[in-house]
Amino acid sequence: MKALASFATGGLWQRAGAMLVKEFLQLRRDRITFATMIMIPLIQLVLFGYAINTNPRDMPTAVLLQESSDVGRSILKAIENTRYFKVTHLVRDEAELDRLLASGRVLFAIEVPAGFERALRRGDRPALLIAADATDPVATGSALGALRELVQTALQHEHAIPDSPVAAFEVRQHARYNPAGASQLNIVPGLLGTILTLTMLIFTALSVTREIERGTMEHLLAMPISPLEIMLGKIAPYILVGFLQATLILVAGVTLFAVPVVGDLSLLAALTTLFIATNLSFGYTFSTLAQNQLQAVQMSMMFFLPNMLLSGFLYPFAGMPVWAQWIGECLPLTHFIRIVRAILLKGSNLADLHYDALVLALLMLVAMAIAVTRFRRTLD
Repeated sequence: MKALASFATGGLWQRAGAMLVKEFLQLRRDRITFATMIMIPLIQLVLFGYAINTNPRDMPTAVLLQESSDVGRSILKAIENTRYFKVTHLVRDEAELDRLLASGRVLFAIEVPAGFERALRRGDRPALLIAADATDPVATGSALGALRELVQTALQHEHAIPDSPVAAFEVRQHARYNPAGASQLNIVPGLLGTILTLTMLIFTALSVTREIERGTMEHLLAMPISPLEIMLGKIAPYILVGFLQATLILVAGVTLFAVPVVGDLSLLAALTTLFIATNLSFGYTFSTLAQNQLQAVQMSMMFFLPNMLLSGFLYPFAGMPVWAQWIGECLPLTHFIRIVRAILLKGSNLADLHYDALVLALLMLVAMAIAVTRFRRTLD
């Protein structure tokens, strides 16, 4: 009996060892799964460690100087020294300030009104006007808080200003588009893009691999149809599904969370359709690269992760380092979040959003070109 037990135990370890070797060999052949297991923790570590910053600095700022004076320049220098602001535009009128804020090219607009220095020297406590794009209250809140110190330090070298226990001027802040700083107005529009990204990627990432695994790809290859026609036929139904999803999310946001709709809904519908088509194109590309449905889902999640973290949905886009912002600019969700927040909360038009719309269209065309090329190789 002891010999039999010893034989059985030895056989158990042999069989387990054989299975162990077999799994390692299979893992080595399935390079995409192995790369996913290694890369996702590394990507998370790098993004959370280096790219994510909840206290953003050097945020783009536009300045309107209604008068050219030493005091005005001293105030601007003090504003930049807070490290929260970076003056990127010197404008000529208030209309240009409004356009820059509406388009999202700046997060702050500072106006030094006419007669500011004269009022200072008379002790009249004039107001420095600062408008903030509050569609992302996390990004602008800390910067607005830093302005309290500005009043105390901006004019410390201006000896011609009369001494007074009261501050020489006041900072008049105006949080535009979300004056109450409600987080729902920031999160719900972002959720619209995030949910569409996840579902559209996975839907189409499985399209080609599903045909291969079911054995129906041979029927497609035998038909007189081009790779582009196959791709358009597979994508079109999901555009309708995505549009239905977007409608449900928007209606829920308006009714449950009181998200305002300031802009043109038809423009939002058109750009949402473009965004859906862009994500479907990326998903279809992954389906042509993957060998099975599991790999297709893994590729989709690898693409979804940086979209979540670098788009400005969870963390302020302006707080990321330059290299992370460049990566974010190559992601569809970054541009759609800007679009949907601008239309719903600001009432922006296509002229304000032309850059983000063009980038979405370019990303869609690039993804489609890669998908058609890869699918043609599959046919060959």
